[in-house]
Amino acid sequence: MAGVLVTGGAGFVGSHVAKALAARGHRPVVLDDLSQGHRDAVRWGPLEVASLHDTGALEEILARHGIECVIHCAASISVGESVSDPGRYYHNNVRGTLSLLEAMRTAGVGALVFSSTAAVYGTPQAVPLTEDHPIAPINPYGAGKVMAETMMRDFGSAHGLRTVVLRYFNASGADPDGELGERHDPETHAIPLLLFAAMGHRPAFRVFGTDYATPDGTAVRDYVHVSDLAQAHCAAVDRLLSGGSGLTLNLGSGAGTSVATLIEAVRRVTGSAVPVEMAPKRAGDPPVLVADSTRARELLEWRPRFEDVETIVGTAWRWYLRNPPRPA
Repeated sequence: MAGVLVTGGAGFVGSHVAKALAARGHRPVVLDDLSQGHRDAVRWGPLEVASLHDTGALEEILARHGIECVIHCAASISVGESVSDPGRYYHNNVRGTLSLLEAMRTAGVGALVFSSTAAVYGTPQAVPLTEDHPIAPINPYGAGKVMAETMMRDFGSAHGLRTVVLRYFNASGADPDGELGERHDPETHAIPLLLFAAMGHRPAFRVFGTDYATPDGTAVRDYVHVSDLAQAHCAAVDRLLSGGSGLTLNLGSGAGTSVATLIEAVRRVTGSAVPVEMAPKRAGDPPVLVADSTRARELLEWRPRFEDVETIVGTAWRWYLRNPPRPA
């Protein structure tokens, strides 16, 4: 039973990863400062409340728990906030990652799975996006993830660190068992905001742009279920612990869903009208973002189970019915 440290394991993706690791026979240890995570989401192993910036504490935790692999999910994640407060994002996502890498080197932990993002690609030159697409982030969030990926490659060259980098598209949905869900404060993701509007917890859902060069004029995105993301992390851990080499992989469903189509899916799932208001396009929002996840399917033998957007929305809807958000 391998000890696996999950940074940010009290958050949305990290908590689902910890649950999946335990089901797979690993021993998850969660590291979280609880600034954004939730203590009650840590149920499948011990919680260590500590900051990524406390390198000494990280070294002690890695050694005490006999950690063999780290999954690094901890990060600030709002693209808009990264533009308005870039210093916070570089501090949390870049300096925090460097502290973790230094602690791993000192503790002799040589395997790392990194939660990266499609934001590293910037505005797509072609879709679907492959891992060979040029790296050209257009916001500090994406730029910080590029810096973190670069540091990991350099630690690999200098110290033998083996890394699987997983570039997510739109992480969505909720645990099908109803034990975990998405609880960001503030919430910025489309599916929760749509469901909040359907529940009457928000006055309306804002549609940013209706004149994109897409079939219905609204932006198209790739929604991938959080439990499918968790399974990919587990497969990456198994690859590294068995001596496999490092990889950089996209994680998406490979299917594009427009905002208009997503709104209709929410209406069908909830049986409720979804009030919407139209707004101008946001600067830097590309018309289409869809993943080519062929490499992940081939090299990790990863197959998403939740490929239909209505199914993804349904898992989130059931979570929010049991765990309603506070009114906006």
